[in-house]
Amino acid sequence: MQPNQIDVHDTADERLRRDGQRYTANRRALVDAMASADRPVTVVELIDVATGMPQSSAYRNLSVLEDAGVVRRLVTADDTARFELAEDLTGHHHHHLICEACGTITDIDVPTDLEDGVATFAASIAMSHGFRIEHHRLDLIGVCPACSTAAS
Repeated sequence: MQPNQIDVHDTADERLRRDGQRYTANRRALVDAMASADRPVTVVELIDVATGMPQSSAYRNLSVLEDAGVVRRLVTADDTARFELAEDLTGHHHHHLICEACGTITDIDVPTDLEDGVATFAASIAMSHGFRIEHHRLDLIGVCPACSTAAS
C-alpha cells in the first residue's frame, strides 16, 4: 500500500520545521524514493532513484530526516544501514525478515492475533517494570533463500 504522498510530505515538512530544519528538494526526493520502495533501502539504492544527489548529501539529509522522526534507520549484520519511512507516516505497522548473510530486509505483516499478543505482553512487561512502551518491532533474523542456495 502506497502512503498518501501529500500527507507524508506535509507531515515530513511539519516535523522538520519543528526541529528548525527545512524540507528541501533533496529531502523530498529521499522521502519520495522511500515511499516508492517496498522494503528498507540502502543509501546507494536511494541515490539510484534520487539521481544527481551526492552520497554525502544523501547521508547528511537522511540523518536530519531520522532526527526529525521522518525515517527510521535499520542496521543489519552486514553493517549496512537501510532506511524506511517512519511507520506513523505511512500508517503501515510491519515487521522484518533480516538475512544475516547479505543484510537484505523484507517487510512482513503478522496476523492480528500475534500483534495483539505482542501488545499484551509488552503492556504486562512495561507495567511490571514501570516502563512506558512507545512502539515495538519484531525482526526475524535468519538466512534468505538466495543465501541458503548459495551456501548449499
